[in-house]
Formats: sequence, C-alpha cells, structure tokens
Amino acid sequence: MAVSEVSIAIFMTVPIAVLGAFLGLLWTKLDLNMYAQIGLVMLVGLAAKNAILIVEFAVLQMERGQEVVEAAVTAARMRLRPILMTSFAFILGCVPLVTAEGSGALARNSIGVVVVIGMSIATALGVFFIPCSFVFIMKLFRSKITGGHHGPDPDEVTAYALLEAQEKE
Repeated sequence: MAVSEVSIAIFMTVPIAVLGAFLGLLWTKLDLNMYAQIGLVMLVGLAAKNAILIVEFAVLQMERGQEVVEAAVTAARMRLRPILMTSFAFILGCVPLVTAEGSGALARNSIGVVVVIGMSIATALGVFFIPCSFVFIMKLFRSKITGGHHGPDPDEVTAYALLEAQEKE
C-alpha cells in the first residue's frame, strides 16, 4: 500500500468541512475575510485530524487481518467517542466568537461562524463519510495491507476494554 492512498482517503473529508464553512458564511451574510480564512485553516486541520483517527485505526485493523469494510466499521466505532468529544469541545469553545458583540465583533464572528458551522457539519457528516471514503479508496486502488504492527497499542487495548464493557450492558 502506498501512503498516497491513505492520504487521499483522509483529505476527501476536507471539502465537507470547507463547504460547511462557506454555507455558514452565506447563512450569516458574512464576508470571506482574513479572519474567516484563518478559521478555514484551523478547520482543515481539525477535519483532517478526525479522518486520521479513523483511517489510522482502520489500517491497524487491516494489518491484523481484517477485511477493508470490517476494518473501517471497527475503526469508526472505536474512534467515535474521541472524535465527538474533541469536536464538541472545540465547537463549544468557539461559540462565544459567534455571539460576540461590540468593538471588533465582526472579526470574531467571522472566525467563529466558519469554525462552529464548518466543524459541526464536518463532524456530523465525517463520522459516516470517512469510513466510506476509506473503503472506496482502498477498493479503487485494490490496496492490500499486510502485517507490520509491532505489539499492542495501549490506547487500542483501552478502547477494546471499553467496547466490551458497553456490549455487556
């Protein structure tokens, strides 16, 4: 497997976040100014981070012998909570920028709208779209991932333990 295939699967989610940002700017009738562009840079990084969390774990699962669809579903299930927690924390932390008033409020509103609406859409759609894009890209390029993982990942061991505890309830 070439690194470019995994990179394509990761960066296919970035347009969703950017589309969400532009829809937010249109909805609030704000301009694409310098502050909105800074928000777009942050948004691209956060959307890519979410995709990396899922794709990295799916690749690990494929190294362990799972098929591509099973690996993508397992990765999405195991990384859903960390993705939602970090995304919601970031979104809620930026809400004061959206609601800012007074001197310089338009600058704060621009960056806030881009980040809050863009990240909300990227998170809501990305949770479903990232595993689908990973499967699509891996099947498109007919990629196979074989062995290469050395020892258990401590985060993964904890995630499996939590998943087993949830399934028992």
